[in-house]
Amino acid sequence: MRSDFGRTTKGEAASLYTLKNRGGMEIAVSDYGAVLVKVLIPDRDGNQQDVVLGYDDVAGYESGTLYFGAAVGRIANRIGGGTFELNGRTYALTQNDGQNTLHGGTDYFDKRMWKVEEADDSHVALKLYSPDGDQGFPGAVDIRVTYTLTEENEVKIHYYAVPEEDTILNLTNHSYFNLSGHASGSILDQEVMICADAYTRADAESIPTGEIVPVEGTPMDFRSRKVVGREIEADYEALIFGQGYDHNWVLNGSGNRYAASMYSDKTGIEMKVYTDLPGMQFYTGNFIVQEKGKKGADYRRRQAACFETQYFPDAVHKEHFEGPVVRAGQAYDTVTTYQFSSQTSSV
Repeated sequence: MRSDFGRTTKGEAASLYTLKNRGGMEIAVSDYGAVLVKVLIPDRDGNQQDVVLGYDDVAGYESGTLYFGAAVGRIANRIGGGTFELNGRTYALTQNDGQNTLHGGTDYFDKRMWKVEEADDSHVALKLYSPDGDQGFPGAVDIRVTYTLTEENEVKIHYYAVPEEDTILNLTNHSYFNLSGHASGSILDQEVMICADAYTRADAESIPTGEIVPVEGTPMDFRSRKVVGREIEADYEALIFGQGYDHNWVLNGSGNRYAASMYSDKTGIEMKVYTDLPGMQFYTGNFIVQEKGKKGADYRRRQAACFETQYFPDAVHKEHFEGPVVRAGQAYDTVTTYQFSSQTSSV
């Protein structure tokens, strides 16, 4: 179902596409930024909870700076120094995070109108044409992002692109999840599990050093489900630099597999994350100062968490990291799934 979502300052008409399944789950996606605006799921008592942070209309997304629900590209996360080399040529990017590039630079994908190619009650497919030189990256490319809501309460996000020239691609979704409800406050009492034996150490600017550090015996160990707030204030380098959790975990295994989960005992809602990508940024909203959101919600620090599946940050500068280079005519093709259920606590 399509509905009006307001107009941008450029006069562009934005739309909201609502998808529903037979189990009472509902999501909404806008063609402005290909953003995931709503994820509504019945809790253990049958009350529908919206579990992602966001805004009521396109104006909020146009002015917002926190990437709520955003489709992020061409390269999610950080590139150190704002430059990279490919095929012997150096490409200069926008330095929008100190001297580094964050989420593609300032001409963000989530601040652009996307073209809706298909839409029905179960999926919406959006396309963005990114020309050669866009954000400083080589090679023209049509980027497609498809959101599908299944009868198994899965939100499947399919990214697909075939560049005309060799380039680098690393797309992700930047939704902020709060499984007690988007306006319910802190997530520090919610539980998280991450299927990762290690994480990539980063410096004070969040650029990986190249070291892969075992989580064993550290506050970064989420291999067993634990409350987010249990060790978030620990005297540990990563947590000090990130002001909480804001790092890339090295996911175990390969191929499409179970990567992480989140659970709220208040609502009984659980989310499981599946991906075919090697890493995931787990971020606990440490830099939300104060943001007005949907239905007058007042979002603040650590009131949501992101599970951004990805190639490792700054992989273009780390030979031992799996790289995001995509050759001309080859397909960038990846799927991340967020699956929801309602249950009682097992902890």
